[in-house]
Amino acid sequence: MQELYNLPKNLKALRQQYGYTQLYVAKQLNITPQSYHAYEAGITVPTLQNFIKLARLYDVSLDDLLE
Repeated sequence: MQELYNLPKNLKALRQQYGYTQLYVAKQLNITPQSYHAYEAGITVPTLQNFIKLARLYDVSLDDLLE
C-alpha cells in the first residue's frame, strides 16, 4: 500500500486548491463527511468508483491522485 502513501495529502491539497469543503466533496461522492474525512486522514482509502469520481472532480488522472 506504499503507493497510497501520498493520497491523503494530495486529496487535502486538491480540495483546498479548489476551495471545497469536506462536506461538499463528500456530497459529490455520495458518502458521509466522516467517510471522506477518513480518506484525508489516511484511515481508509476510496473505492475504485470514488477514485474515479475524485479524479473527475479535480480534473486529474488517477495517477495524479497517487503521486
